[in-house]
Amino acid sequence: WPLPRGPGRANHPCGAWGLGVAVGILTPLTAPPKTPRGAPACSLLAAGKLRTVDGVSITVVFSDQLLCRKVVTIAKSRKFRDHHGKVLLEGHRLIKDALEAGAVLQTLFFSTVGHLKELPEAELERADLVKVKFEDIKSWSDLVTPQGLIGIFSKPDHAKMAYPAAQLTNSLPVVLICDNIRDPGNLGTILRSAAGAGCEKVLLTKGCVDPWEPKVLRAGMGAHFRVPIVANLDWESVPRHLPAGAQVCVADNKDAGAQPETELMSGSAGSSGAVSSNSRAPVKSKPKARPPESEDGEGTAGACVPELAAQYYYENWVRTPVAVVIGGETQGLSPDALHLAASTGGKRLVIPVVPGVDSLNSAIAAGIVLFEGKRQLLWRHKQEDERQKFPVVG
Repeated sequence: WPLPRGPGRANHPCGAWGLGVAVGILTPLTAPPKTPRGAPACSLLAAGKLRTVDGVSITVVFSDQLLCRKVVTIAKSRKFRDHHGKVLLEGHRLIKDALEAGAVLQTLFFSTVGHLKELPEAELERADLVKVKFEDIKSWSDLVTPQGLIGIFSKPDHAKMAYPAAQLTNSLPVVLICDNIRDPGNLGTILRSAAGAGCEKVLLTKGCVDPWEPKVLRAGMGAHFRVPIVANLDWESVPRHLPAGAQVCVADNKDAGAQPETELMSGSAGSSGAVSSNSRAPVKSKPKARPPESEDGEGTAGACVPELAAQYYYENWVRTPVAVVIGGETQGLSPDALHLAASTGGKRLVIPVVPGVDSLNSAIAAGIVLFEGKRQLLWRHKQEDERQKFPVVG
């Protein structure tokens, strides 16, 4: 019993609103409830009343707050995101960024009308606006200091987003590939660094945490609506999302079983899959047999991990276009990542740390490598501009 969109919504038997039916997460109704024609009869907002406040049409909920809480709780789950194609966003800045990027708002819970005046009016007109008490939003919220805004959106499609002009203008030919990043806080921070550095896009392979998980969204601080994110990719499809001729480099960790003079590991990485604790010059690592089967069961028995040249991250490694792979916190880089890098002539990038320190956090390592790549690209552009202004006469 779907809730119609557009002008016909006001005449629907469910009334002008009807959150539970609109977002499709409550138990389906076998038949519309029998009520007088035109009377609001939604299972969720049966006690709601349509009002116009300062020119804004809203629904004020007087009862059934437990059901509202259930709606918000369910909307935070991955099952809800995957099965219904919806995501939950919280906070003024995140919701505003989403609306300005073209994300489709389905339902917005708010505590004061003043919150609505700070959001794009045209986008609000197509959504269900539900006024509730701030105390209720506070009890539903995961934030330490709730702002009184919780929105349920259609899951954004990166191909349809309108990213900020400043972001596009300062975009660099760098693609970030996340390999088994499973910690929500780390992934959110990595996305924020990718947006700050001006990455062209971010690719997430299967095994990474869902980028629309609430903890990832909080750590990302709006990065989801500033840089394209392509999630849940298998390694066979990753090359299709890379620019033609892109070189893939990997940030790797030290192999606990390697000789002291070997800077980097060849197979499974350490805790972050990102750095080395040996300060001596990096060398080529010897190929090792791939484990019979990786954690997700996609390994191939008897296969060898390819050999890659290694160098420090601050040495010249950027060529355009380029992609950088950051390994996960526990498993590090997958053999598939190493094979992809080898097929493009890529390198291992080493971040030297004090001996005895096992590894850096993957989010920290990503920030170091990305901003060093940005520095190298900007320096190269500056050098090219100077050569054009002052050509050498010979």
